Amino acid sequence: MSTEQHSPVHVIGGGLAGAEAAWQIGNAGVPVVLHEMRPKRMTDVHTTEGLAELVCSNSFRSDDSDTNAVGQLHWEMRQLNSLVMAQGDYHQVPAGGALAVDRDRFSQGVTAALEAHPLITIDRHEITRLPPDDWDNVIVATGPLTSPDLATALRSLTGEADLAFFDAIAPIVHRDSIDLDIAWFQSRYDKSGPGGSGADYINCPLTQAQYAQFIAALLAAEKVSFHEWESSTPYFDGCLPIEVMAERGTETLRFGPMKPVGLTNPRNPNEKPYAVVQLRQDNVLGTLFNIVGFQTKLKHAEQVRLLRTIPGLERAEFARLGGLHRNTYINSPKLLDDKLRLRTQTRLRFAGQITGCEGYVESAAVGLLAGRFAAAERLGFLPSAPPVTTAIGALLVHITGGHLPTEKDDISSFQPMNVNFGLFPPLSDPIVAADGKRLRGNAKSLARKMAMTARAKRDLGSWTMTNMAAE
Repeated sequence: MSTEQHSPVHVIGGGLAGAEAAWQIGNAGVPVVLHEMRPKRMTDVHTTEGLAELVCSNSFRSDDSDTNAVGQLHWEMRQLNSLVMAQGDYHQVPAGGALAVDRDRFSQGVTAALEAHPLITIDRHEITRLPPDDWDNVIVATGPLTSPDLATALRSLTGEADLAFFDAIAPIVHRDSIDLDIAWFQSRYDKSGPGGSGADYINCPLTQAQYAQFIAALLAAEKVSFHEWESSTPYFDGCLPIEVMAERGTETLRFGPMKPVGLTNPRNPNEKPYAVVQLRQDNVLGTLFNIVGFQTKLKHAEQVRLLRTIPGLERAEFARLGGLHRNTYINSPKLLDDKLRLRTQTRLRFAGQITGCEGYVESAAVGLLAGRFAAAERLGFLPSAPPVTTAIGALLVHITGGHLPTEKDDISSFQPMNVNFGLFPPLSDPIVAADGKRLRGNAKSLARKMAMTARAKRDLGSWTMTNMAAE
């Protein structure tokens, strides 16, 4: 059947999930209309009209596909012709063992690829109501910042109250304002990653006294006040503001974003810093660095004052200060089937962070699956879901039923989740060393992770071949 005979699939939302879904649909030979409201209507955190704009970090996290779950997800998405991963690889910047990107060039690359695709039409209008009935194949990928009118319409359709959590943004510093007589370049354990050298982060050391002073000032700093409707909204643990972490214990940050492990100050190699603030390159030119893990809801003046107490950042100039925004997601295990369709209206699929996945790569991965499912349906068949032993399959199962509901199916039992090995099914065989002896401790953990990623690679290959045969 020629593509002219297919009516288009409609994708609402031009973020990572929507962009990836549209790419997958177009590459399957099915026309697609990608609806994005920006720039006609902006959000509180987006600053451009570019598709797949990154608004928080510029990191896709670990690229290690042998011992890291998100690295395995990277690998799987590359095998599945992911646009997000292709552009991420092309626009990478040094980040140790992580894959980080120049956020502006990445968005521009995704936008250009979609605009150039002959089967993809980009519609720059806001969708404020439920899709009309003649849109018989729709993906809602509006993300955590769904426009209020559409969110209200979706809520009336599902009969479910939105779940919400806060997400915070880290500050970005101009590179030439960092004092490299105090700070130094080094990745943890000198680890190099894609495009990296092993010296990819700027490190600012703190003594015990400086750390104590920083924590005291952080706890006393003035924070953005909540609106009444925000007072009961929880945080997502993977993106906690630094002040919230500090409130959980004065040493919390030393075991989080300020941990000093794997780093040696070349100016004082015999004395380990008590804590370290790291900055990661944010653009290809290397002129901007973001403060790793320093999401915050402090008022802007307080941020400037506090961050300039960090050794090496005394004269820091900021390209962007931290911020806070409210994210929403649906009760996916109750509302969606295993092909991401709304159970009560199967013409509608959901993808991305609105489904309760968390993280750039995870959002794009769910968009990838939604796009493939939608395209296959338009072409007259529905492929099987990827095996739960794969990273992308494990993520899908978590979203569509892998959580543990309470007896009353309490909506609060479902929470946003990054991909992690805890979502993978256990290995069937015990982990043993080459000599047949059981492994223990770190050696066992490492071997277990490597066995899980090896199984995932094998099973993804089998699933891909099966679905290619079905096509």
